[in-house]
Amino acid sequence: MRSFKYLSLVVPAYRQEKTIVKDIINLDNILSSFNFKYEIIVVVDGFADNTFEKAKSVKKNTVRIFGYEINKGKGFAVKYGVEKAEGDIIGFIDAGMDIDPSQISIMLNIFDWNKADIVVGSKLHPDSKVNYPFARKILSWGYRTITHLLFGFSVRDTQVGFKLYKRVVAKDVFKRILVKRFAFDVEALAVAYRLGYKKIYESPIKLDFSGYSSVSILNFWAIILRMLWDTAAVFYRLKIVHYYDK
Repeated sequence: MRSFKYLSLVVPAYRQEKTIVKDIINLDNILSSFNFKYEIIVVVDGFADNTFEKAKSVKKNTVRIFGYEINKGKGFAVKYGVEKAEGDIIGFIDAGMDIDPSQISIMLNIFDWNKADIVVGSKLHPDSKVNYPFARKILSWGYRTITHLLFGFSVRDTQVGFKLYKRVVAKDVFKRILVKRFAFDVEALAVAYRLGYKKIYESPIKLDFSGYSSVSILNFWAIILRMLWDTAAVFYRLKIVHYYDK
């Protein structure tokens, strides 16, 4: 028997009009096979195309759709969804389904077995199967090295867009999050660890980066600089001024 009764899964979505309906239906089909209550919370991060209208066309009582006009970033969208979530476990997964959502069964088992605070999908787990561009591998390695030096994470991979949080942890952590875009994953984990939520475990994923990504069309070096700036700001708030302790 599961130790939880209600799962909330947040799906941040930006420019996903081609896949969002399929994504929602796929997620709903997977979650409906489990013996617990669940909700899918889609947060459309800016009305740049018809993603919001397409998502609203899915009429299921397990699906809730939210959105706002101006794009604010994935971190903002996830925080927005967490605030709306009602589950005992609150997680998020990227739209587009580059990450196979069926792996959530493994993540939930790890959650139960370890009475975890957080379970994170990890590209570096020995059982993971991943396929993504070389440039992203380099970026991921470099950023992972920096965050380990700054924050001392035992978690090897912080950036996969598939994570589960115990409700009390999600509500406590995400209300403090300030980063709206690329470094919010690191900020959330750093804040959780700072607040004493240290039972963080990695789970295998299946990742096939073949779909559309808004990141892929942006300037590569601009992304790196913004990530470094946001990460430095997290370090300053965490280690220097102790902002998150307030």
